[in-house]
Amino acid sequence: MSDRSGGKGWIARRWLRRKDHSAVLSGFRDTLTREILLTERLRIKAVILTASLLTASFTVLHFVAPSVLERISHGRYDLALQLAVFVPFVLLELGVLYLLSQRLKMHRDVPTLRRYVSALIETSMPTFVLYMHMNWMGSAQALGYAAPLSYFLFIVLSTLRLDFWLSTFTGFVAASELFAMAMFYHPSGFAAEPLPEFGFELIRSIMFLLAGMLAGAVGVQLRHQFEASIAAAAARDRVTNLFGQHVSPEVVERLLLAGADRPSDLRHVAVMFVDFRSFTAGARVRTPQQVVDRLDGAFAVLVGILDRHGGIVNKFLGDGFLALFGAPIETPDPAREAVAAAREMLAAMEEVNAASDWPLRIGIGVHFGEVIAGNIGSPRRKEYTVIGDTVNFAARLESLNKEFNSQLLISSAVRDALGKLAGDAVSLGEVPIKGYEQPMAVWRLG
Repeated sequence: MSDRSGGKGWIARRWLRRKDHSAVLSGFRDTLTREILLTERLRIKAVILTASLLTASFTVLHFVAPSVLERISHGRYDLALQLAVFVPFVLLELGVLYLLSQRLKMHRDVPTLRRYVSALIETSMPTFVLYMHMNWMGSAQALGYAAPLSYFLFIVLSTLRLDFWLSTFTGFVAASELFAMAMFYHPSGFAAEPLPEFGFELIRSIMFLLAGMLAGAVGVQLRHQFEASIAAAAARDRVTNLFGQHVSPEVVERLLLAGADRPSDLRHVAVMFVDFRSFTAGARVRTPQQVVDRLDGAFAVLVGILDRHGGIVNKFLGDGFLALFGAPIETPDPAREAVAAAREMLAAMEEVNAASDWPLRIGIGVHFGEVIAGNIGSPRRKEYTVIGDTVNFAARLESLNKEFNSQLLISSAVRDALGKLAGDAVSLGEVPIKGYEQPMAVWRLG
């Protein structure tokens, strides 16, 4: 019966791990999709802006210096035709921009087919322009003018799609349409022009295809950087969720290197409980904001000391906290670091109290021993915690400060770990402790 229940427990734990992993992957994909859609939206805005500036420039020239366009187009420039191409294109892009914004609100990606259709329509825009130019100035001059170069604008902007195949497709459309226009379209009125050379046009078209592939490679690199940034941010958020916002950046880096998601295990740690004495009485005569400000200021000082000694705040307990030394980051001598931090905390609070109209007295209890340490909680929300008698006894030690009117109490295990550094430790004898059948040895420091 026990084997069967153990097997069921293993299956349940594995199912929970898989569900947690799936939730992390889902969140990662959602964030990445959002970043891709944001870059896609930026690309469309750039396309609209570029097309608008080019059209506006030609329109201004038409009214301000019409002779320039007349010479270029041999008197065939048609503003109405230009606007007939530009206006529907911009309206289409504005519609796509609106759909993208809706997708962002719904946290949904754009279908792949729609991306390719959009790329085909956008990259065909220079082909329409080339068609007009060829009718105005002939094939030879039009192929050496601005329209073929405008394909590069769409190829460069395709990098913001962050998709190698979409950029390659953009380059392919540009290359094939340019080649087709050069080889097969010969407008009437320019019959005297020489026929294009196949090799020349083929090599030029291949350059457009290669440009699309290179743009795709750049887009893939940008995508990888996005993924790395999102993964790093997710890891930091996970550490913050597990250990609270008072974990310093330096400690976060150490946790990331150490691996905060390691499975639960037995660890030898120093457990410290810290509590502010008579805090509730002082809070009654002050405003809520004054209470919060005083606590925040005191916690900032104490947590800074913990950071310097390799300790981590595991839980804030109203007007106190539980701190760990030796987990999840291994510390060479957790008991000694905990006591050194406790002594520094007492000295720091004396300095803070001297400059405050609300002096705070703290009580500290430190015990050293074995605990079960790991991430515990639901698949959606976990918390790093420690479980075991070591934790319970450290809490009892801290509460004994009220009885002995002391500020720092340690256990025999901590005193033994200190060795010669415990020279000022004063034995309080075998003390009855709630929850324990036998009295336990307690020592006072400071």
